[in-house]
Amino acid sequence: MAVFISRSPEETLAWAEKYAKGLKAGDTVLLDGNMGAGKTVLAKGIAKGLGISDEITSPTYAYVNTYGDKLFHFDCYRIMSERQAVELGFCDYFEAGGVCLVEWSENIAGLLPENCKRVRISGMGESPREIEF
Repeated sequence: MAVFISRSPEETLAWAEKYAKGLKAGDTVLLDGNMGAGKTVLAKGIAKGLGISDEITSPTYAYVNTYGDKLFHFDCYRIMSERQAVELGFCDYFEAGGVCLVEWSENIAGLLPENCKRVRISGMGESPREIEF
């Protein structure tokens, strides 16, 4: 894995925008990090890099936010079982041909497609963030 050190949300956003240039339709990216680490900032940068101008928000209460057919952003923090995820139709998104970003992916590990990419972000508060990819 490679590592990028981000010293600000703006640097994280810019890094994620560049990272998105290497993604293709059908890719699934697992976004790992504690609450407040910057996963939503990563998602905003990836969306920008994919040419999406919509406001990107955390899907915490919606479970998944969709941005046309290009980007599907999941928050699985409140998913209690893989069965719940299946009932919510998560598996359909993995086959829809867009890029899937999945936060708290460990809660649906058995449903994830093969060959997922992983981005880990660590650091809290004003400290620099370490982004492993």
